Amino acid sequence: MSSKDKKPWPSLPSDEAAEQFVAEADLTAYDWSQIEPIHHEFDDKSARVTMRMPERQLAAIKLEAARRGMKYQRFMRELLDRGLQSLR
Repeated sequence: MSSKDKKPWPSLPSDEAAEQFVAEADLTAYDWSQIEPIHHEFDDKSARVTMRMPERQLAAIKLEAARRGMKYQRFMRELLDRGLQSLR
């Protein structure tokens, strides 16, 4: 079965939804060709950063983070990490 014949991955808004999906779905029926690895945060988060940004930008970050089912601070760290990786 080619990847175009496979099901697209659903949007899973929370960890609970993801756990239920994995427990019940036949994962061989889904298209794995576009999967990107994710990184879990295990590092100590003792450093603090204060920064100013436009309210609309913070609102957009919070909205996207909520859409992805994650806290906005974690989403901001992910965005910063991806930006640093793209510079390499």
